[in-house]
Amino acid sequence: MTTTHVTIVGAGLGGLTLARVLHVNGIPSTVYEAEASPAARGQGGMLDIHEHDGQRALRAAGLYDAFRGLILEGRQANRILAPDGTVLLDEPDDGSGRRPEVQRGALRRLLIDSLPDGTVRWGHKAAAARTLGDGRHEVTFADGSTAVTGVLVGADGAWSRVRPLLSDATPVYVGRSYVEIWLHDADTRHPAAAKTVGAGSLAALAPGKGIQAHRESGGTLHTYVALTEPLEWFAAVDFADPAAAAARIAREFTGWAPELTALITEGDTAPVLRPLHTLPLGHRWERVPGATLLGDAAHLSAPSGEGANLAMLDGAELGEALAAHPGDVEAALAAYEERLFPRGAQAGAEAAHIHGLLYGDDTPHGLIGLLTGAASAG
Repeated sequence: MTTTHVTIVGAGLGGLTLARVLHVNGIPSTVYEAEASPAARGQGGMLDIHEHDGQRALRAAGLYDAFRGLILEGRQANRILAPDGTVLLDEPDDGSGRRPEVQRGALRRLLIDSLPDGTVRWGHKAAAARTLGDGRHEVTFADGSTAVTGVLVGADGAWSRVRPLLSDATPVYVGRSYVEIWLHDADTRHPAAAKTVGAGSLAALAPGKGIQAHRESGGTLHTYVALTEPLEWFAAVDFADPAAAAARIAREFTGWAPELTALITEGDTAPVLRPLHTLPLGHRWERVPGATLLGDAAHLSAPSGEGANLAMLDGAELGEALAAHPGDVEAALAAYEERLFPRGAQAGAEAAHIHGLLYGDDTPHGLIGLLTGAASAG
């Protein structure tokens, strides 16, 4: 087995899955992460982990059984409401387990704990990367320290510092942003909103906008408010004043059912702006010796429930490719990218289609047709 040491920039789910699959196959790696510790910040909300990509990655990592212990039962339930609160679709959790829901933070912790001590180097924010020649690369960190490696993987997300080694592409704003809000202890403190969301996920949609929410663990509701507006529009919202920001966002939903707008106005956290960006559809690059990308660094697209799953599958397949080509890094990276590029292009196209169903002129009818068609097809 090759003893090539792999350097991974980014301790998200994709980078950690790669490190774990490499470890299972006897290949050492180091993961450099900007965050100061595993608990330095919240890790976002729920993830539905799909059979064909996320669950496949966890099996390759030898963590599938442990993952099953993290699943929050009943969260596959799905509800779509009209703006006036009329229920248009109400699907209970079918118990199939095809898309089980887990907390992103719990899944990340599982991956971290599965790695040898010291694998993740916390507090190392990548500032730049450069090629040294002969397949070697140097990463410079914000504190001025450096790391030189013969295998460099950019798992560092949308604004990757590794990507410029391989591609001139940069993310572009899609014309839509999410505003993220959390409601805690909702069954007691926000009962109308909690009843409206139900056991799993909720979407109330109109052309160009929507209120979406998910029931998380501990009675927490996680809201994403979607608005199709230019960045300049959001710049005029005073997010430094949480109450004023929530009121301004809620005004875009005047006339909507109060149990829906409560998911904005009754937030227990300050609204957080999440602008949506994508890389060009079909983003790819010429083979660069000793370097590659995974996850959002490689194929950033609008959120559609696939991002984390794809990143994990990327990590698993890259780890398997390196294990399958001992001593031949270039063959491994070429084999990995041959599968990566079409997968990323397909996911980007599907994400664009889903956003059209969510926020296009025909919403929510096209989305309901997609969901009920999928359900009838099994």
